[in-house]
Amino acid sequence: MDYIDPHIHMVSRTTDDYATLARMGCVAMSEPAFWAGYDRGSADGFRDYFRQLTDVEPKRAAQYGIQHFTWLCINAKEAENVSLSRDVIAMIPEFLDSPNVLGIGEIGLNKNTKNEATIFLEHLDLAAKFEQLILIHTPHLADKYQGTRMILDMLCDDSRLDPSRVLVDHVEEHTIGEVLDRGFWAGMTLYPVTKCTPERAADMIERYDGERLLANSAGDWGPSKPTAVPDLIFEMRRRGHRESLIRKVVYENPIEFFSQSKNFRFQPRGAGEVQSDS
Repeated sequence: MDYIDPHIHMVSRTTDDYATLARMGCVAMSEPAFWAGYDRGSADGFRDYFRQLTDVEPKRAAQYGIQHFTWLCINAKEAENVSLSRDVIAMIPEFLDSPNVLGIGEIGLNKNTKNEATIFLEHLDLAAKFEQLILIHTPHLADKYQGTRMILDMLCDDSRLDPSRVLVDHVEEHTIGEVLDRGFWAGMTLYPVTKCTPERAADMIERYDGERLLANSAGDWGPSKPTAVPDLIFEMRRRGHRESLIRKVVYENPIEFFSQSKNFRFQPRGAGEVQSDS
């Protein structure tokens, strides 16, 4: 089955991973800007990173027939440096017209601090001014419930933002309901250790019927599995779910959400094939 991974960090993956993903049915992916594993020291470091996301990775992906899209921001883990964060936010408009940029992300909170909230609000203002989609990172483990509530409240307080243009990622059983109830899209991250497993994601799909739900691997430099979305497909088939529901979550829902960006020019597999007369 063709599928789209809406959240994966290919800058930290090998070319072999691109080949494996293509063989597993991945036809498109979106790559949010994220924390590199260390705090960067200058805005120029982010300028180089954004060039990689908007120029290098699309070319790597295209070699394997995968369409690559991206999101730009400074991650919440580096938001404690408010001055650097503001320099990066001021630079982002230089890249918003790049053909694979879908919006601002992944933005959000990490430890739910005042500085993180300040920079999160400034990212929201940028997205509103430039009419960009938004991809949200929600905090880990003990900070998740409170942080998710804080994020949803800040989003809803800005009347310029349409919840249908916001994807709130890394939802779990105790946060997914409020995300969907407030009109946002929800992303389930399939991790081998934290976040949720394919089995728990299948449970949530059974409860919410796949409406406004996406599933991703968030594959990065840490413990993660780039082929986690096919694992979810396998788990849903094992439970006897209809193919139309599986396809909705892993293919049609990403297309519906991303299509709200003028830069999402997705070409389905075989769309350019010439019909034979024989």
